[in-house]
Amino acid sequence: MLPAACAVAVLLASTGPLPPPSAEQELRFGIDAAQKGLWNEARFRFERAVALEPENAKALNDLAVAYEHQGEFEKARQSYEKALELKPGNAYIQQNYDLFREADDKRTRKSRRPPTKKS
Repeated sequence: MLPAACAVAVLLASTGPLPPPSAEQELRFGIDAAQKGLWNEARFRFERAVALEPENAKALNDLAVAYEHQGEFEKARQSYEKALELKPGNAYIQQNYDLFREADDKRTRKSRRPPTKKS
């Protein structure tokens, strides 16, 4: 058994370190995590994708969605706006932003309402 283990160790050592993941790989991983409801992992992957490609509108959109799911509404707004700045005609990003704004407006109105008096 020892020779087989040595052969595997030599094989692994000869391949060298793996290259870092690309922004696209991070996005795919993040989307998989988000679909499973793993929003911390999704956010981490989307943040890495944006760090690798700061001008990637899709990565910024996906990061905004993650921020929104985690209640980081100001960060979500900033990410959506940056994504739209980069891709102003993108209907998918615009739709996500419009839905975000609608929900954010409702949250804002609700938080501004004075409490009702109970008799």
